[in-house]
Amino acid sequence: MTLRYLLILLLLAIPRAVAEGLPELGEVAQSDFSPAHERRLGESIMREVRADRSFYDEIEATDYINNLGDRLASHSNEARQNFDFFLLRDSQINAFALPGGFVGVNTGLILNAQSESEMASVLAHEIAHVTQRHIARMVVQQKQSQIASLAAMAVAILAARASSQAAQAALAFGQAGAIQSQLNFTRDNEREADRVGLQILDRAGFDPRAMTAFFDRLQRVTRIYEGGAPSYLRTHPLTFERIADVQNRVESLPYRQIADSVEFQLIRAKLRAELDSPRDALAFFREGLAERRYLSEAASRYGLTLSLLRTEDYAGARKEFAALRKVLPANAIVETLGCRVQFAAGDFKAASVCFQDALRLFPGHRALVHEFANALLATGQAQKALKVVESRLQMQTEDYKLYLLQARAYAMLNKRLAQHRAQGEAYARMGNIAGAVEQMQIALKSGDGDFFLMSSTEARLRELRRLHDELRRDAGKR
Repeated sequence: MTLRYLLILLLLAIPRAVAEGLPELGEVAQSDFSPAHERRLGESIMREVRADRSFYDEIEATDYINNLGDRLASHSNEARQNFDFFLLRDSQINAFALPGGFVGVNTGLILNAQSESEMASVLAHEIAHVTQRHIARMVVQQKQSQIASLAAMAVAILAARASSQAAQAALAFGQAGAIQSQLNFTRDNEREADRVGLQILDRAGFDPRAMTAFFDRLQRVTRIYEGGAPSYLRTHPLTFERIADVQNRVESLPYRQIADSVEFQLIRAKLRAELDSPRDALAFFREGLAERRYLSEAASRYGLTLSLLRTEDYAGARKEFAALRKVLPANAIVETLGCRVQFAAGDFKAASVCFQDALRLFPGHRALVHEFANALLATGQAQKALKVVESRLQMQTEDYKLYLLQARAYAMLNKRLAQHRAQGEAYARMGNIAGAVEQMQIALKSGDGDFFLMSSTEARLRELRRLHDELRRDAGKR
């Protein structure tokens, strides 16, 4: 389901969406739309976002954007605010804030940013929208007749910021007048987000001048392509006053030149290698290396190695990876790729040693654990895979992908109760509570678990049923 059609369905179901824990008008006025309400609304939207095909949850890219976002958020005035950063597979240059600290980033922003500071400036701006509670302010300003459009408004904000087509879908319905007036933050909110975002950017150690550089580049693109303004400008109107205000503030800050992190360059290369067609990606990296037209040789060689892996040129991938190791010898992202190359080439023993050595060097790198477990499962070593996964689950209890790997391992071992229990835990963390309940029910019918596992699964089923019933009651309110 695309975001466009998701939006249509949610607009048709506005009464149900509004009922999901949203306050009445009087409560809004009294509570100022509390952070708890914001978070609940954000979570309800994210359940749908995660099911959309544009949701891009590649582990290393997601971890990078969350590490960058958390670094910035820790320098805001609301350091206690929880943030979750996620990626959408969209070539448009854009990012957007949702209620409750959820911040979406288009892959196009990462690919088109000229520096890490430039990308960080966009994230800092969105973080400021959250910490300044701009969405809550909009809610409080609405009259009672417009409160019913709150859930639709939030989804429309998501859709408009991710895709102009989705915004047009919203306008195709009778709610157009009520929603369109709320799609974009006010000019005052935009200027405040610039001001606060600039402070965050500077405190976090990035180049604050990157914000004005980003604005200048967007304006140039707009002049070149008349009528085709970048998505960011359609959702964050860029006025002369706004640009001048940022420029004046930047002038008072000391000049600093900040080098991009290796991770930023590697993730950019990863996205190009994995999202472009294999032929285009190969041509891009080969030409860049041949003409020495790159910002980072290591990132270009990483991208070429990954592109060769996609085309199943394993000999070429091994050769290129050896060249990569010479220019970047010790890096978690690079080591993960090296182990993948060994495994894809059929050298399973070398790959196993590679994964174990890399995990000793980089024990906190999630992708290494997932890739190692996948490799073990692919070679029929379910018990070893289970040991790797369950060791990591003790530290990362909310990683739904670990539960999916656990379910696969138990399935290979013919442990049905444990398999469906793990599958249910994965669904629960993905926000699919109905699916989680169903999996727990299937687990209890399998009859192959011991007393302890049966009892704990029954208790978990009761807990999930209570949560599911709460969501259904909320959805049934009018």
